[in-house]
Amino acid sequence: MSIQRRAFIATVGGGLAVGSAGCLGNGGSDEGDDMPDVSGASLTLTTTTSTDDSGLLSELNPPFEEHYGVTVEPVPQGTGNAIKTARRGDSDVVMVHARSLEDEFMQDGYGVNRRDLMFNDFVVVGPPDDPAGINGTESVVEAFEAIADTGSTFVSRGDNSGTYTKEQELWGETSLGEPSGEWYRSIGSGMGDALNQANLDGTYTLSDRGTFLSMRSDLDLEIHVQGPIEGGPELLSNPYGIVAVNPEIHDNVEYTLAMAYIGYVTSPEAQSIIEEYTANGEQLFYPDALSEDPNFQQYVPEGWQSDDET
Repeated sequence: MSIQRRAFIATVGGGLAVGSAGCLGNGGSDEGDDMPDVSGASLTLTTTTSTDDSGLLSELNPPFEEHYGVTVEPVPQGTGNAIKTARRGDSDVVMVHARSLEDEFMQDGYGVNRRDLMFNDFVVVGPPDDPAGINGTESVVEAFEAIADTGSTFVSRGDNSGTYTKEQELWGETSLGEPSGEWYRSIGSGMGDALNQANLDGTYTLSDRGTFLSMRSDLDLEIHVQGPIEGGPELLSNPYGIVAVNPEIHDNVEYTLAMAYIGYVTSPEAQSIIEEYTANGEQLFYPDALSEDPNFQQYVPEGWQSDDET
């Protein structure tokens, strides 16, 4: 995907660390000569399709844009492609939901200052007549095996997204290891397209809860296997993180603005927007950035320890 980059139009002061919303002055403010003027700049946000398909970004971004006088340009690609775009330096910040891919992004030096952002969960949805007989199954692994055993059609995103990464993890837990056959359809597209295809053909698919709930009124599909939000297995948990692109690798990125955005989306204001955002009367995402008990693991790859701790 070709992404037009916009040059940073103002001089950025050196050594400024932005930790929360409101730390950067708006264009023309009298906060001090050393404060960068970001007014008119554009922030490229590569993100998973679920944050866009669900409508969340349309609620989350306008207050930030208005406060700083900037534009946020979301590029929904799915987690894997969003991170690939950032690796090329064609993104300033990534908002995704596949911790293993986020960890690799940081370990390779491309991502810095990761924060936990929010969570929901994954659900297995399918036609009301439930040909595989999985409704109410407590084990998602058993549900996947039943879909395969009965030859019931399953639509896979097949697009290197966070949802596809989770789906492959789940198949890996089954006796099949890897799905194959005419019953398994890989479409190489986003969550909304996968749900529409499953609805059109009366098939099963794995969906994040947020996108499914936002589209449910237009779908003849039901949740057959719940995630942990409704008492299902933790294996279906779906945490989202946000990571800035490392300016030491790509000096063209809008790092100061990216850090302002990270500060904003993890602030009480934005976390409240996330918590209050609903579709069809149901909450789609749950804020996860603020806690009385600090979680330092969010900043580094999972399991990381410094040399003097090993």
